[in-house]
Amino acid sequence: MFKRSRLFGLSASLLVAISTASATAQSAPAASDPSAAASPANDTAALAKATQNPVASLISVPLQNNDNFGIGPYNRTGNIFNIQPVIPTKLSDKVMLITRVIQPIVWQPYADQPTGGQAGLGDMNPTFFLSPANAGKLIYGVGPAFVIPTATSAQTGQGKFSLGPSVVALVQPGHWTVGVLINNVFSVAGSSNRPDVNQMLLQYFINYNMKKGYYLTSGPIVTANWNAKGNGDAASGDDITGGSVWVVPFGGGIGQIRRLGFQPINWTVQFYGNAVHPPGASPWSFKFQIALLYPKMPKKK
Repeated sequence: MFKRSRLFGLSASLLVAISTASATAQSAPAASDPSAAASPANDTAALAKATQNPVASLISVPLQNNDNFGIGPYNRTGNIFNIQPVIPTKLSDKVMLITRVIQPIVWQPYADQPTGGQAGLGDMNPTFFLSPANAGKLIYGVGPAFVIPTATSAQTGQGKFSLGPSVVALVQPGHWTVGVLINNVFSVAGSSNRPDVNQMLLQYFINYNMKKGYYLTSGPIVTANWNAKGNGDAASGDDITGGSVWVVPFGGGIGQIRRLGFQPINWTVQFYGNAVHPPGASPWSFKFQIALLYPKMPKKK
């Protein structure tokens, strides 16, 4: 079992490695093309809207840390560090393929003990969206979502290979970005000793862009475990017919698009309270994210 300090050390090492590799791949075109600074893709307002669009033609590497507080009777704190690159690929003049991969690194405390827990990799979650290369006012993408059982511990993953449909749709009028992403995955293979998976994820997101790259944001992730068993505790998200099905957060935060030297980044801090959650689960959380952004550079003439 990892120590928690080793978990954060691994997270930091991966962050540095990804940042270094991506910077090496992208810095040469940025430095050699004098028109890059004038490109709309590098304009702060345009870049802000691109980062808020899950199917934009923009390579990004979000590095997201989630602290989940108040777990169990001892008020333990869990941690999930997500590495989630987004890579667009142009399949034709009309169709884009957007590949989004989330690889969690998890610290899961023992909820019924004052100390101890499990740390390691969580299950990998790749999603593939097919999206129009030249969308109109309504931007959308459709494709499959997968859950691959890469977890190194029974406490940090589900132990099942799952898949299902995923859809994202959004509009970006004026200073606003408003949209929704939804998927539902079902287990099709994996350990027979682990529960079957049938779960939904729904994220609605609302952003308001301001001056100097700042923006207000709210993007709570609502989840439903359709296989959960009930115990009749409706105040905790339980009911006799539905069980500990729902996690329903509310909240938001602030972010900014800016540059660190030549490197555009997107940072954000957000707080969420879970108005509905299963018994013993976290009632509130804090999210901090830095995304490394790599806009498409214009071709040399």
